[in-house]
Amino acid sequence: MEEYAVYVLKSLSSEKHYVGYTSDLITRFQSHNSLGKKGFTTRYRPWKVIHVEVYTTKKQAMNREKYLKSGHGREWMKKNIDDY
Repeated sequence: MEEYAVYVLKSLSSEKHYVGYTSDLITRFQSHNSLGKKGFTTRYRPWKVIHVEVYTTKKQAMNREKYLKSGHGREWMKKNIDDY
């Protein structure tokens, strides 16, 4: 059974954060830190993972990602993620 990870990254070069989801966290993290050639995360490398949640369906992961990107979700992260 495939699992999906919702993750929060923190830039080590700025105060930026990034929220995403994937079915392959290791490869996706490598993409954010070195493999990717364009996009938001390339500008603020390097990144570290500060939070991960695992879901059994893609829909659950997508819904959680959407929530974390909302105003309420950002407030939740400030209160519940130590290194946020």
